Amino acid sequence: MGKLFFDHDDGEFLYSLSDDTAMSFDGRLMMRADDNLAMDLETGDLHMISGWAKDDLPDFDLLDQDDYDDYEY
Repeated sequence: MGKLFFDHDDGEFLYSLSDDTAMSFDGRLMMRADDNLAMDLETGDLHMISGWAKDDLPDFDLLDQDDYDDYEY
């Protein structure tokens, strides 16, 4: 969260507010459509962006803890 990326169509930077929402510095909201595509929520226009990958971090509560017991310290 809090990543800057570039909007090629408007020539300005966007700041991510969450994994799927960003805001330009003039206050326009954008929604992530793909890693390199975002939609302007005010106009509905699609914009090419410099990369907005989701943060797919594993949920450690769901992992099987027995996988880590075999490691020797």
